[in-house]
Amino acid sequence: MESYEDKEFVESNLEDADIIGIDTEFDWRSTYFPTLCLLQIAIKNKIFLIDCLRFKDLRFLKKILEDKRKLIIFHSSRSDTTVLYTNLGIKIKNVFDIQIAEKKINGGEIMNYGAIVNNYFPVKLNKSETNSNWLKRPFTQNQLAYAANDVNFLIEVFKKQMKILKKKNLYKETYLDSQIESSFGNQDLYISRLKKLKKPSKLEKKIFLWREQQAKKKNIPPSRIFRNKDLKFLTKAINNDNTDVKLISEIIKDSNSTQDFFKEVL
Repeated sequence: MESYEDKEFVESNLEDADIIGIDTEFDWRSTYFPTLCLLQIAIKNKIFLIDCLRFKDLRFLKKILEDKRKLIIFHSSRSDTTVLYTNLGIKIKNVFDIQIAEKKINGGEIMNYGAIVNNYFPVKLNKSETNSNWLKRPFTQNQLAYAANDVNFLIEVFKKQMKILKKKNLYKETYLDSQIESSFGNQDLYISRLKKLKKPSKLEKKIFLWREQQAKKKNIPPSRIFRNKDLKFLTKAINNDNTDVKLISEIIKDSNSTQDFFKEVL
């Protein structure tokens, strides 16, 4: 999609499709929220590449991708649904994840997209742009070819996997597991992060959630406020009868955040 004039063409094609392959290219190195840079969409015989830094008004995608009559195909759906939800407010629920499917077929091995494609087609994908800078414009031809290939095989791989899974009586299980995996992306970022804490105290949880709010407000990684491993040190610094102000100031290096910490947590 190179101009807003293409929107009607893209929209009408997607509305007519019952199976859609999706991939995203994003940057998540220096922000709280991932930055969606490029959205790749595949339907039968067509691939659309949408520059999401150039075209901001993508509201038409929400109705289409949330339509439960359409099956959305991903590889490793959690990251893509996270990016789509945080950037576009899209909660995709009717999902099939080819990575989960291949794990079922092969007895537990997690495979990358290129390896899965190579299982079904005599194709070896060029993955040289995996760590490409997707914020930079204009895109190179190599980037565009890489991005297109990342959705080019999704639907055909799905169709081949579906036949195998149905023979093994594993299709329904795979479909349900795909819904569970994708649902982790359809929620606020702090929820899955909070679950990783091992039996946090009430104070630890309070400090953790304060850090999330600070990072979200400033759109910076939570580690820029303080590192995960410092959570217990902060808790101990407060738990003492005499709050260790010096230690807290050393752990929370940003002066504005330190002031907010004393106001909002202590």
